[in-house]
Amino acid sequence: MAFLTLLRHGESQWNLENRFTGWVDVDLSPRGEREARAAGVVLRDIPIDVVFTSALTRAQRTARIALDAAGKLECPTHQSAKLNERHYGDLQGLNKAETAQRYGDEQVRIWRRSYDVPPPNGESLKDTRDRVLPYFEEHVVPLLKAGSNVLVVAHGNSLRALIMALEDLTPEQILARELPTGVPLTYELSEDLVIVSYTVHTPAM
Repeated sequence: MAFLTLLRHGESQWNLENRFTGWVDVDLSPRGEREARAAGVVLRDIPIDVVFTSALTRAQRTARIALDAAGKLECPTHQSAKLNERHYGDLQGLNKAETAQRYGDEQVRIWRRSYDVPPPNGESLKDTRDRVLPYFEEHVVPLLKAGSNVLVVAHGNSLRALIMALEDLTPEQILARELPTGVPLTYELSEDLVIVSYTVHTPAM
């Protein structure tokens, strides 16, 4: 048995400002820092041996703050851009409401919520999955199969890519899945990585 815990970073400053963030390296908002600490309190009771984060500050700071609150800063941590958020291309930095006014609600909905239609010069969720899963298979799966407990701190869409594979979801199902900031999700996995159970931990803020 092994435990895999997924954690979306705490609220970022651009989450707060309702902007498309993608690969722009935006830091946590004050609320995001509080969310990370609250998640860390939950993580005290969850076994963690190894941590993986994206290359972006908001994920790395969430991991550090949470691990500090959990008393687990000694856990080895690995960073990779393969776990970065979906790249939003020309939309990065734009306010979501203003973007809808410029391009139309339906076009923005397609860019945000379709599985395989990317925004201009950006990635679709399918593109993100094609980037995330090979890294997960190479670096995380062997640890889980060896019985190590892993924490992945990343982003809404890179984590959706993992959840889609883990739960064998359709594109429609994963696009409907909401992942709140700062809320850990833990899977208990069998030796062949079949899900035995999973728990959504809602921290006390």
